[in-house]
Amino acid sequence: MKDEANPRKEQRAIQSVEVGGPLLLALADHPVPMTLKDLAAAVGLTPSRAHPYLVSFGKLGLVEQDRASGRYALGPAALQIGLSCLHQSDPLKAATPVAEALAAELEHAVAVVVWGNFGPTVVRLIEGRQPLHVNLRVGAVMSVLGTATGRAFAAVLPRAALDAAIASQAGSAASPGKTTVAREVREAAAELAEHGVARAMGRPIPGINAFSAPVFDHEGRAALVLTSLGPADSFPADWRSPCAAAVRRAAEHVSRRLGHRR
Repeated sequence: MKDEANPRKEQRAIQSVEVGGPLLLALADHPVPMTLKDLAAAVGLTPSRAHPYLVSFGKLGLVEQDRASGRYALGPAALQIGLSCLHQSDPLKAATPVAEALAAELEHAVAVVVWGNFGPTVVRLIEGRQPLHVNLRVGAVMSVLGTATGRAFAAVLPRAALDAAIASQAGSAASPGKTTVAREVREAAAELAEHGVARAMGRPIPGINAFSAPVFDHEGRAALVLTSLGPADSFPADWRSPCAAAVRRAAEHVSRRLGHRR
């Protein structure tokens, strides 16, 4: 009978898998094949203890050894596992629980936003404990240059996609000039490069601050943006604030889940 009173009760594990598994993770983190000595040292094992695990992984195709150099690398079975994982990955599915945890941590609303036909479009909205008196809802399209979310996209998307969205949002007569757009995009890119997040202070809604960070897939493309926002009196806009750090960590976590590597 299951222990319903303690759902987090530790489940039985295979110790040898937990000891040998890090060898595979070390190979995945290393850009070139590794010697037995370096690989063993990376996971805190002696070479004599690490070698039997590598032999077993080799039989499964998870690891292969170069005959000339003796160095180890991931094998074809590891590649197939990785490709299958990427095909099965869903950015929204990966981001939703992280966004929910972020909203619980900050107690402020969190939006999951994708790039739609007309620009940044809200597809998930998790309410926070702190009240947010703004008209933000699923399906809402956000300004490209006038919001933290839009600026996060502007920092990483191709210019052609930005120009089309800006034109559709403002109308051709009211579209900002090329010089203005170029300046705003440069500022957004510099902002993101320095701080890891984009920021809005009382813009476009007076009294509401926001931080946004892009999530990248395994090919380095922006899959979506995570945004947290709240009233200025309880949502500090300082670049070093806990809110900024939490949004940045959340986006990095989802990016790793999608196979992105810096």
